[in-house]
Order: sequence, then structure tokens, then C-alpha cells
Amino acid sequence: MALEAEVKIGLGGGCHWCTEAVFQAIAGISKVEQGFIRADPPEDAWSEAVVVTFDPVALPLEALIEIHLRTHSSTSHHKMRGKYRSAVYVYDAGTGVKVGRTLRKLQHGFEAPLVTRVLTLAAFKASDERFRNYYAKDPERPFCKTYIDPKLALLRKEYGASLRQAPMAAE
Repeated sequence: MALEAEVKIGLGGGCHWCTEAVFQAIAGISKVEQGFIRADPPEDAWSEAVVVTFDPVALPLEALIEIHLRTHSSTSHHKMRGKYRSAVYVYDAGTGVKVGRTLRKLQHGFEAPLVTRVLTLAAFKASDERFRNYYAKDPERPFCKTYIDPKLALLRKEYGASLRQAPMAAE
């Protein structure tokens, strides 16, 4: 029996420092790359996001996407959507179809319509090294306390079984 290979997917919706910290806390994710993503036109402006590499057996795609939707403003058309595009970025059409189906299924759990879109990941550029592993390097920073800690508290409360037992090693 062949093992299913790890999958890469991009996730955007809020500050990439926050998004990075959220997905570094989840079991089944082997790598989180923080940076900026472009999609195909007209969504080709750089937007803050992460690329995660995960094991779809240990962390099913639906669970990954649900955590993503619950940890950013996935139903809001706020004014910062250019910088913080709510999206799941895919590398191939087959994954895009699965993600679209998953978003439609998960919509039932939200009162307002999801604004999260499925987009093709056209390009990725990593954040400057000094910003990578932002929360892991100093969780006592005021930004971390104000914005990241509440997201991690939500994870512990709602998705405790999905959390990794030890912190993800910084690269």
C-alpha cells in the first residue's frame, strides 16, 4: 500500500505572522513558509500568506481549511483585503476542485457568506528572515499578545486534538 505524499497549499487571509503561528501549532504540518503570494490576474498583487506542507492522512484537507477559515475574518470584505486576501492557493486544478467542494461544505457552519476564494498559486516570495518564526522567536511581543495569542487560544479550545505535542522546529 503506497503512502499518500505530502501536499503543499497556500493560505491567506490575515497577517502572515498570525497565520504562520496558527499553522506551526497544528499536528500533521511539516513546514510553514511565511511570505507573500501572487495568484493569476486579476489577483496578481502580492498578498500576505503562508505555504504549508502537510500530510493529508494526519491532517485531512477539510480540517486544515476549517482551521484556516476559523482563524481569520473569512466572511468579511474589510478594507485590507488587498494586503490580506482571503484565499486558499493551489498548485493544480484537481486540488482546486477539492478545495472548492470543501469550502461549499464548510459554508454551512458560518452565518455569513465566506469570502475565501480558491486561487492558483502563481508565485511565492518568502518574508525577510527577521520576520520568519515571528511568534516562536518572541511570544511576549505586544503584537503577539494582542493578535496571535487569541487565535492560539481558539485553537486550544476548538481544535485541541489537532495541536502538535511539541513546538515546530524553526528552520
